[in-house]
Order: sequence, then structure tokens, then C-alpha cells
Amino acid sequence: MRLMITSMRDEAPFILEWVAYHRLIGFTDFLIYSNDCADGTDALLDRLAELGIVTHVPNPRRGRKTIQWQALSRARNHKLARRAEWIMVADVDEFLVIHAGAGTLDDLFGTAPQAQGFAIPWRMFGSSGRVRFEPEPVTGQFTRAAPDDMIWPWRAAQFKSLFRNDPRLTRLGVHRPQTDDKDEVLEGWVDGSGRPYRLDRSAVAQTDPRRYAVAQVNHYSVGSAENFMVKAERGRPNRMHLPIDLGYWVERNFNEIEDRRILRHAPALRDAMDALLADPELARLHRAGIAWRRDRIAALLADRDSLMRFSWLVQSPTTPVLPMETQILLSKMLHNSLLSEGRS
Repeated sequence: MRLMITSMRDEAPFILEWVAYHRLIGFTDFLIYSNDCADGTDALLDRLAELGIVTHVPNPRRGRKTIQWQALSRARNHKLARRAEWIMVADVDEFLVIHAGAGTLDDLFGTAPQAQGFAIPWRMFGSSGRVRFEPEPVTGQFTRAAPDDMIWPWRAAQFKSLFRNDPRLTRLGVHRPQTDDKDEVLEGWVDGSGRPYRLDRSAVAQTDPRRYAVAQVNHYSVGSAENFMVKAERGRPNRMHLPIDLGYWVERNFNEIEDRRILRHAPALRDAMDALLADPELARLHRAGIAWRRDRIAALLADRDSLMRFSWLVQSPTTPVLPMETQILLSKMLHNSLLSEGRS
């Protein structure tokens, strides 16, 4: 079993593409938690569960722990997680892209048959200059991204983990699994180019221009300006005290290069989505989620303060890639700041 774990809130227009794509490349099971949905995400997931495609677990907010961490704590003890051979935790705006072979999990595993885990780097995809929300596949709309060689902002060096189930990995994380003690499970991991990788408690990996040779995670974290307004209103699932604002947009809106490699799956993905939409109830729920988002965008843009924030997004140029010497300087400054705070 190859298991994908995620949590969702108000993501109805994007679910079918994300599920269909990851089924296409080889994931067999999906464990999806949802909370406080207003757009029908929970109903759509219930229908997918009735069709035997996903396992949906309602995850209402309780206590002080952030909602995503609550979901991950529960997921580690779920029967699917206990039985899975391979596990990955990813959000609905993250797509695992495998460059090896035909682009499937089998091709990825074939590059490092003895690997215990893959630390697969993010590639941040920007808005591609898109302003309006369109319900077409995200993977086809947003094809502009950060370059290969970038270490600042520091998030550019973050990774997501695909790993063999191991009883020593007792906790799931947003970026990497963890043990309960100080003895980390270090052996047998490789990076996005298939090279040996030393796994530690950090979710930031050292980078070089070859980091995407075998695989990458396309991170469509901003989308269009209209869609970003809805995301900003919803807030972050894992750090609810931090806003999604213009700074969030600037830190992620990289459109330096065009990367269309995921689109080799586009015809098969379209067929897979059409097969899902052949179910009348699933199609109805998908359309309802799109309609909700359009209504929400209209309501936000009717508010003067929200309209001004929207105008800042539209007026902001694409985020420049800083000279490498400046990136290195900022990285060192951040490292020194963390050292002074006792966090590194």
C-alpha cells in the first residue's frame, strides 16, 4: 500500500485533480482529514469515500493544537498508516513530480531500490501572472516557477518526505517523520537527485543545481490573485497565528523559469478526472465547490479593505531571484539569528 495523507478545508475545486493525479502516478490509498468546511469539501470527500477512492475522516477543531497537527497525530495511529508500505504527507497544492522513467512511483523507487525514504525538494510555482480564479487544472494553469539553484527565501530549500513505514517513526510531520527520542532514523535516505541524504530534525535541505534530477514537489502555494484572497481569509492550517498576507505572496511568487514537465501526464489526468466526473453526484459537488469559491471571491472584492489588498497583489511584480551572494548573506543572517535564540 502506498498511502497519501493530507488535511483539507474549503478545497473542493481542487480535490479531484489532486487525487486523480496521485492515483495516476501510483498512490493506492488516501487518508484525508477535513475540518470546518463551508464549500462542500467534506461532502465531496464523503462521496469519494462511498466510491472507494479515499478514506475521509472528519477532524473538527478541538483544543489548542493547530488543526493540521491534530490530523497528523490521529493519522499515525490509523489502520491505513499502520498497514502502509510507503507514506507521504502532502497538501492539496503539492504535487509529487517524478522525472525518472514514465514518472511513476515505481520509476522513483527503481532509482534507489534500497532507499528508506526520499527527501524530495519543493519547487515553488508562482502565479504565472494570473489574476482570475479559473476551475481548470492547476497543473496546466501555473507553469512558471523558481529556478533550480535558489536558497533564499529559506522555504525554497524545504522538502517533503516519501518514506517506508518504520515503527521507529512514531510521529508524522508536515515535512518529515520523527522519532520519539533523540535517536533519529538517519540511514538509507536519498534526496531529489537520488544521492545519499542525512535526515535530521530540520525540514530544510542544502541545495545545489542538481537537486531536482529525479523528483520534485511542485508547490502551487499562491495560485491566482483572486484565489489567493480566499486562501488568505482561511489562514494557515499549521501556524494559525501567522497571517497569509502580501509578505506570504512575495516570498512565494516566483515565475523565473517555465517548468511544464508535469504536463506529460496531462492527457491521462484529464481522462482520470473525466472518469470521476462521470459520477453525477461527484460532478454536482465539484460544481458546487466552484460556485462557492466564485461567490466568496465576489464577496471579498465587494469589501473595500479586501479590494485594496487584492490590488496590492495585482500590482506586485513577480518576485525577483536575488543574486546568489545576497541569498547566502541572508541565509547566514537567519542562521545567526536562530543561534542567538537557541533554536539551531
